[in-house]
Amino acid sequence: MRFLFVTGGGSAPVHAGIPLAWAARSAGHEVLVACPRENADLVAGLGLPAYTVTDLGMGDAILKDRQGEWLPMPVGEEEQMDFAGRGFARLSAACLPGTLALAESWRPDVVVGGEYNHAAHLVAHRFGLPLVSHTWAIYDRTDVDWQGATAELEPELSALGLSAIPAPAVFLDITPPSVRPGHAVPAEPMRWTPGNQQVPLEPWMCVRGDRPRVVVTSGSRSMFVPTLGVEFFRPLLENPALGGGDVEVVVATSPAVAGQLRETWPHVRAGYVPLDVLAPTADLVVHHGGGVTVMTLLNSGVPQLVLPEIPASAIPLRRVDEYGASLTMATVDESPEAVAAAMSKLLTDPSYRERAGELAREIARMPAPAQVVERLESAA
Repeated sequence: MRFLFVTGGGSAPVHAGIPLAWAARSAGHEVLVACPRENADLVAGLGLPAYTVTDLGMGDAILKDRQGEWLPMPVGEEEQMDFAGRGFARLSAACLPGTLALAESWRPDVVVGGEYNHAAHLVAHRFGLPLVSHTWAIYDRTDVDWQGATAELEPELSALGLSAIPAPAVFLDITPPSVRPGHAVPAEPMRWTPGNQQVPLEPWMCVRGDRPRVVVTSGSRSMFVPTLGVEFFRPLLENPALGGGDVEVVVATSPAVAGQLRETWPHVRAGYVPLDVLAPTADLVVHHGGGVTVMTLLNSGVPQLVLPEIPASAIPLRRVDEYGASLTMATVDESPEAVAAAMSKLLTDPSYRERAGELAREIARMPAPAQVVERLESAA
């Protein structure tokens, strides 16, 4: 069978969808991955054939309208969800012509796309193919962002005789059942597995030290969101809770940001470290609220302190907070005292690690991507 995967929207959606593509290829199927040019090297570097379908990048798709005019960044949660939904829709619209052309010439048997990679929905509808859609992170779809995406895609939907984004034949959700919202669309479960880049390891990266280890990261977004670079890490590294020598601090970030950090804090281990390797050695991870970061830590059973980059990032994490596996602050600009108190609570109260471990075991019981591929073979 031929599987056409559709991805894009930063590197996180690529990392989230790659394991299913690996599983399809390992099962002997032909696989192509349609993606924006900015993701092509990443996809190829992860061992899969990458087919470029647009030059539009995620930054421009989110921050500019279709005419290339800058859009004001909204403040409220609902406004931010609408903003994000429309941004992913603009990227999907840009991907659509190239993906249609690829499907016309390559003739896949099934189309697989991330939940917000709407070009997959439209290509599958156009050619009458089974569509498989999957979540990128903890389920966080709302009526607001879905309606925003639908409104933004009105020209593309109308051209296909549609008034709404087509529903998939199979919807896969990687959300652990205990933190899946009651209003979520029915889905088939799939175990989340890491799909991130790797590097040659140093011994300390995969072994616990003699002090509690606190990892600080702002995920892959640090490469194109300035506020998640040095500005994100500086107040944390200046916090007395991390500077007294009682804990080991590791900053997982891009090489460029790490180089700037080491100029001021030469004693801090900073650089690109695969989070799936590092996470099991951590006692606490402090981060920005990115979906793939959250799933990596849930998979490893690690307590999390979240300083959300934007208010909307906190929405899916509230269920993890309620479960007792994380603490999410109101904003990234919380006082040093409040952040220190939260870190202390997470490091000293064993219930957080216990609850995080329960979610990790729950994830491990979900069907693996290889099992899901067998299900998709039957569906197609």
